[in-house]
Amino acid sequence: MALTGSADGPLLAAPCALVDLVDHAAEVLGRHGAGGIRVDGLALLGERAALAHLTRRGAVSCGGGARLVPTADGWLAVSLSRPEDVAALPAWLGRDVPAQDPWPAVADAAAGVASSVLDERAALLGLPIAALGSVAPPAAGVFDLPVEAVRLDGRGAAPLPIAGALVVDLSALWAGPLCGQLLAAAGARVIKVESTGRPDGARRGPAAFFDLLNGAKRSVALDLASVPGRRQLRAVVGAADVVIESARPRALQQMGIDALEVLRGHRSPRVWASITSHGRGPGRCQRVGFGDVAAVAGGLVAGDVAAPCFLADAVADPLAGMVTAAAVLEALSAGGRWLIDAAMAPMAASAAGPPFVEVRGQRARPPRARPVDRRAPALGSDTASVLAELLS
Repeated sequence: MALTGSADGPLLAAPCALVDLVDHAAEVLGRHGAGGIRVDGLALLGERAALAHLTRRGAVSCGGGARLVPTADGWLAVSLSRPEDVAALPAWLGRDVPAQDPWPAVADAAAGVASSVLDERAALLGLPIAALGSVAPPAAGVFDLPVEAVRLDGRGAAPLPIAGALVVDLSALWAGPLCGQLLAAAGARVIKVESTGRPDGARRGPAAFFDLLNGAKRSVALDLASVPGRRQLRAVVGAADVVIESARPRALQQMGIDALEVLRGHRSPRVWASITSHGRGPGRCQRVGFGDVAAVAGGLVAGDVAAPCFLADAVADPLAGMVTAAAVLEALSAGGRWLIDAAMAPMAASAAGPPFVEVRGQRARPPRARPVDRRAPALGSDTASVLAELLS
């Protein structure tokens, strides 16, 4: 609540469905691992804000990179946090847009166009933009969690304990790394794999937040632009019990990695967890979206239809991290091999709805973060030892 609402307005509450989903994910986490993972689920949603000293800003995201923009018939979430997004605005809007301050031109152009039209154009251009409430919840999952989980076969059907399991974390930013951190807390051995040419962008953010999510992992950096580097990546993935990734399927396929083919291999991971903005299915797999945009696409906002505002700080990111970690643990416990499609926008849609409580005139506890008890390793500091261990 402290992160939701306009800066000078009343605090706004989260939907009942979000509170219920977070509590359920935390309960699942508590059933697995050595003594279970004890987390305050709702507190996890505000950890970045606590460490980066972010606050609520209404129609501007807590981090400042995204805004809610009115259209002719609704609202859009528009993220301009990357230079390439600003550069693509003229193609999206069909008019010149000043790069120094694009927001007035974006607001002016969007006001006369339907949300669906702008949403479709953004998808074609690979822009992190989405119409409010444009994505529906996923079908009921096998783990009673809002993910699409497919069991490929019954080979190796015996449950695999998370304690000592090898997790290869190919993800970046927040959702995937949080998933990996929670699995590490449950007893897994987690290896974070990054590209030497394009490491995790979260390394440029608050150091304490990166340390919180990655301090318990070993660091491997590979030259993914080279043939040897891609060969090493495929070998590391093949040695894993669990793979976490947050790339669109095409990105990994360009490096010779296809999740379904890997899972059907002779020696393959038990669980492949894919965390994306819209999912792996046709028509969705190329969509781009960060936590704030994915939340809006699913209708997970506060306020009302006349004046919606962002709910907390990129809420779809930590929500997806928690829910995916819970789904991975359930899949390992069930046995077999699983492909988990954890799409942030549909997941957010499953958590949208009426507010939990009326909070006008009440005070909210400030966001807080768990203690940061260790530094994340330097980029690639464990590359040699991990490759020697896994590839020997």
